[in-house]
Amino acid sequence: MGHVLRDGLARLNALQAARCLVAIGALLLVLVTLDPFPDLRNPDVTTVVGGRMALTYVFWGLLAAVAVLCVAASDAPALKSLLTPLHLCLVGWLLVNIVFSESRGVSLQRFVLAASVTSLAVLLPLLPPTQRSFNLCLGIAALVLLALCYLGVVLAPQYSIHTALDIAEPQLAGDWRGTFGHKNIASPVMTILVYVGIYLSAVGSFVMGPAIAALAGIFLIFTGGKTSSVLCLAIYALASLVYVTPGLWLKRIICFVPLIAMNLLTVGSVMSPVLGGVTRLLPLDPTFTGRSAIWEFALAAVAEKPIIGHGYAAFWDDVTARQTAQGAEWATTAAHSHNSYLDLAVTIGLPGLLLVVLVFVLAPLGNFQTAQARSRSGALAKLFLTVWLFGLYYGATETFLLDRQNPIWFMFALAVAGLHFLARFQCVEQREPGR
Repeated sequence: MGHVLRDGLARLNALQAARCLVAIGALLLVLVTLDPFPDLRNPDVTTVVGGRMALTYVFWGLLAAVAVLCVAASDAPALKSLLTPLHLCLVGWLLVNIVFSESRGVSLQRFVLAASVTSLAVLLPLLPPTQRSFNLCLGIAALVLLALCYLGVVLAPQYSIHTALDIAEPQLAGDWRGTFGHKNIASPVMTILVYVGIYLSAVGSFVMGPAIAALAGIFLIFTGGKTSSVLCLAIYALASLVYVTPGLWLKRIICFVPLIAMNLLTVGSVMSPVLGGVTRLLPLDPTFTGRSAIWEFALAAVAEKPIIGHGYAAFWDDVTARQTAQGAEWATTAAHSHNSYLDLAVTIGLPGLLLVVLVFVLAPLGNFQTAQARSRSGALAKLFLTVWLFGLYYGATETFLLDRQNPIWFMFALAVAGLHFLARFQCVEQREPGR
């Protein structure tokens, strides 16, 4: 046993082990957070505690700095590939937007956190030394999160299931939320974990993969998240169709035509009487559970500052004094636009929205086409494609794009970065001897 232990330690590369630990730490930090199982019965649950937020900034900043140091030497070509004119324009526009923000300090502070989180998400595909170790990092983080969520439901249901005593939304009583603060965060995360489980099964993890997919799927059902539950299988089917479709233009039609139609029937229904009439003919709530009033309010805000916007992540903090349509005054209590694309138009303006669409909506599909044409890690490329597609469609009714430490944004940015790297580099299947 002594010889076996010494041989194992001799083969262990401390730097590569550290890179895997950073990857797992980043995934757990965004999925579990530093403040899991919030007590929604406490009136102070929505109060931002300065010390806790400072700790969040420190942890994300340190992890991002360590991640950069880990990959700077060995993955310099991959890092240089990120310095595209389009990426630089987006970052430049965000900095300009912060300068002209209505709450410059708030925008700058939140941009720093968003930059740290996004940097970690982008670097995460580069951290594990091989594809196998990347799979292991994903699997470990997913199993830890699922174990915590199920333990919370069994041992402390008052902290992991919505109750009638919740201060904000007692009507959600009975819906599972796990370690998260709301079922609308738990449900999309579980959807993404279903995709992770399917991917791990496809690459040979016949125990871990099915376990993650099954546990996440069951939890998703009990969250009561209708949007995520409907999208879960629909998006996987759509991604499978894109995967077997040969041409890029046909892929674009399959991906974007339903997405455009979805946005027209939601936000478009409050902009056009014709589209509103079409929406009312569908077997759906024409207000989309009250979102239509919020969309009208947000569209009015876009009209006020269509170019520069109101400031990155700064608009929704204090909107109670703004004018609303009669009967829709409650819309000023909303935390966001309930549509990622509309929210970006409100905060960073229409030019900012255009840049985000070019970087995060159009470019990833082209990267997938390139990776597929070069036969690079088909199963992994399909995972990234599926997570990316889910984010695009989920964003039609919820806000997450560029949303700091939002776990859906983190996984979406990870998928976009993964497609970017796969289009330009070959995955390392196994570590070379002596490295």
